[in-house]
Amino acid sequence: MKIMVSACLAGENCKYNGGNNRHEKILKLMSENEVILVCPEMLGGLLTPREPCEIRDGVVMARDGRNVDAEFRAGAAKCLEIARREQPDLIVLQPRSPSCGVKRRYDGTFSGVLVDGAGVTAQLLMENGFRVIDVEDLK
Repeated sequence: MKIMVSACLAGENCKYNGGNNRHEKILKLMSENEVILVCPEMLGGLLTPREPCEIRDGVVMARDGRNVDAEFRAGAAKCLEIARREQPDLIVLQPRSPSCGVKRRYDGTFSGVLVDGAGVTAQLLMENGFRVIDVEDLK
């Protein structure tokens, strides 16, 4: 099976705070399947570490007020390009992220409140017919 995965879940230090979201289920998947690692934010040109970002009124904004929507959407487009080329059977992403959240994401107030809705990368991949899940939904 070919699986595309948020790189932070594999232990890569590409999370906004310089850390990762290493997940044991992903490490097991990596030992048994072909895995393609992606970090939409880094593919869009953002550095690690970086300001936390959330989607507010459909636009990705950094906590310091900068509009980073173009970078997030560029990274999403690059992930779509990789997915089209590689044709993964499944895409597993980091929950709640403004890029990778599949079902829920933070509301744009930087207060920890979650709302229904996908991040920009997850949304683009789903709109293009890819099977996308949050790592929390991995069986």
